Amino acid sequence: QVRLVESGGGLVQAGESLRLSCAASENIFSFNAMGWYRQAPGKQRELVAEMTTGGSIKYADSLKGRFTISRDNAKNTVYLQMSNLTPEDTAVYYCRARRILEYWGQGTLVTVSS
Repeated sequence: QVRLVESGGGLVQAGESLRLSCAASENIFSFNAMGWYRQAPGKQRELVAEMTTGGSIKYADSLKGRFTISRDNAKNTVYLQMSNLTPEDTAVYYCRARRILEYWGQGTLVTVSS
């Protein structure tokens, strides 16, 4: 059973930064890709960033330059560094891992106050 555990969410003020972590229960290279999605209240879940095993990275166009995805292979952990946060970034952030199937974490709430 694959487990993805997100952490690092919380309440911050606009302009501040936050780093989210996603710890996987197995070697992250067993997945084709890992990434972050978010779901704001009343909106659909959307891609934030994804990194393939080979290191290719895809970002949501609107978030390029403010969000950075990275990984620590030894810790089987993927990170999302978020900077210059705005209230529009308020959402539940989910970690996703995919191979034949896809796996989701339970999410971590990020709230940005103005």
